[in-house]
Amino acid sequence: MTADLRDLPAGAARGAPLTFDLEGDPIGAFEGEPVAVALHAAGVRTLGRSPKYHRPRGAFCLDGHCASCTLRIDGKPNRRACTVPVRAGLRCERQNAFPSAELDVLTAADWLFPEGMDHHTLMTGSRVGNALFLKLVREMGGSGTLPDAPAAVFPAVCDDELDVCIVGAGPAGLAAARALGEAAPAARVALFDEQAAPGGSLLALPGGAARADALVAAATRAGARIDGGATALAYYAEDAGPSGRPGLLAVATAGGLRRVSARRYLYATGGYDQNLPFMDNDRPGIMSARACGRLAFHWGVRPVRAGARVVVVNGAATAVPLADGLARVGVEVEVVDLSRDRVLEARGTTRVRGLVVAGPTGRKRRVDGELVAIATTPAPASELPRQHGAAVRFAPERGGFVALVDEAHATSAPGVFACGDVTGYVGPDAAEAAGAAAGRAVAATLGAP
Repeated sequence: MTADLRDLPAGAARGAPLTFDLEGDPIGAFEGEPVAVALHAAGVRTLGRSPKYHRPRGAFCLDGHCASCTLRIDGKPNRRACTVPVRAGLRCERQNAFPSAELDVLTAADWLFPEGMDHHTLMTGSRVGNALFLKLVREMGGSGTLPDAPAAVFPAVCDDELDVCIVGAGPAGLAAARALGEAAPAARVALFDEQAAPGGSLLALPGGAARADALVAAATRAGARIDGGATALAYYAEDAGPSGRPGLLAVATAGGLRRVSARRYLYATGGYDQNLPFMDNDRPGIMSARACGRLAFHWGVRPVRAGARVVVVNGAATAVPLADGLARVGVEVEVVDLSRDRVLEARGTTRVRGLVVAGPTGRKRRVDGELVAIATTPAPASELPRQHGAAVRFAPERGGFVALVDEAHATSAPGVFACGDVTGYVGPDAAEAAGAAAGRAVAATLGAP
């Protein structure tokens, strides 16, 4: 844990240096970094073990959606290390391992039950034996333990009456907020995003942080309120706001729960990074291409040691900017192109050491690398539009279930709009253009009730 890989230009200004604790070891970090980023910079790749088979786990998406980086932090279990900012004295522990996450003897479960384990049908022939065995198996199949202290009462609940509620502060949402504010300056517009830093997919690109900052500044000048660290949990059609308008969006923030009632809702929720199906694709060191980009271009953390290699698996448009950007900052890259090669398996045990791929003729070859960056089409985050009753369609070539919109970015649900990758992956440039068009379209409807 003595490595420090922060030798790349950071897109975000680094805060004050500090140390926090990982199982008794001091880890150097900078204020504002997520725990998972600081651990990667320190050379820590294995962040825990899987709940059932105790397979090693490491960060995959660095966006709060994959649950591969959960740690016990300050006595609270199953916290997403990629969304928790470090602070001096923070205490972290890895979960679901004995005696340690790096060398977990309970990983024997993965070898003992190669075809899968069903604790409901594993019987010993003895009633007492069954009870003891099932208890053991269920204990092995957990993740985390109860918090050190009882959970605090949830903070205050407040109501938020808006003209337009935007969810998602990526390029689409930020451009929509700016366009809305400019076209309807009297409108009450708020933008919510679960990440502390706005920018979304822009933060995975070289120079993307500066572009995101410019969009944030423009949206703020136009009068939009931008709330970071605000997770839109669910839409409740059966509830109503203080004015009697039907429907409430629940948004969790550090200050409490906000019950948002809006005349219009615009979803710019982007998409989730997806992995590829191949043997041992869950090894620490296998992450999404956009996660690798966030490490390098936003946080200034070298994905691998100097002289080591990143293997970029090119299965979508997110691969090329990552490979090109890494090469420009001196990171060695090898690209595996899925139009020609097929990934068969990952190499390595606790950590990935590369891939085995098959070429067009079926001949196998080894590709060495300390980190594998998987570029696949992101899956649209269409849950919230669906909760409003908006129509979706399964479009595998566009990532999954896409929100259907018309030329004005309106969904089939009254007063609900969507833009950007939630309508099918389009990429940051097209998402920004779609957001601007959607913002103007929503502003044009505000004269109606």
